[in-house]
Amino acid sequence: MIAVVDYGVGNLHSVAKALEKVGAETRVTSDWRDVEKAEGVVLPGVGAFKDSMDAMNRSDLARAVKGAIASGKPFLGVCVGLQMLFAEGEEFGISKGLGVFPGRVVKFPEGPKVPHMGWNQIQIRKAGNPLLKGLKDGEYLYFVHSYYVVPQEPSIVAAQCSYGVDFTCMVWEKNVFGTQFHPEKSQTAGLQIYENFKNLVRNGN
Repeated sequence: MIAVVDYGVGNLHSVAKALEKVGAETRVTSDWRDVEKAEGVVLPGVGAFKDSMDAMNRSDLARAVKGAIASGKPFLGVCVGLQMLFAEGEEFGISKGLGVFPGRVVKFPEGPKVPHMGWNQIQIRKAGNPLLKGLKDGEYLYFVHSYYVVPQEPSIVAAQCSYGVDFTCMVWEKNVFGTQFHPEKSQTAGLQIYENFKNLVRNGN
């Protein structure tokens, strides 16, 4: 079972439907015990970093998510779900994230229209990513965001994208994956990512 974490913010039902479309058993849940029991965890997100972290911290979900990551089970953060993996974000003032990775979440500089919304190409920066199996370098995926992550450790950068600046759009380290783009809005390529995640969960790694 894949737990889709419901902390009161985000596009969790569209994520769950996409997972179900590729044959995954899912449970949309706000119960930390479901997160602990799940074989895989997806943390979706749409909205502000601070509001999302406040919602996670008001419950035991922040602790459960960090516990799931530490246990080694496959984990995927989507959009703000990726951003919350980092140490801090600057949206509406500096606030702390989950601190899984060192780094911060910053706003796009002045230039292109913000939010960055629509289809854009990704450039793969880390070979062997199991979530990108079946996808090619330069694949188009769907984005909606005004902030992006700046990892302190270059080794976790799995893919980048360009929108005024080159920015990290995917991270990967061991069992932890995060995408700034929305696989559930990215049609065939996005469904392939969710199928790859389902297979990771099914295979137990």
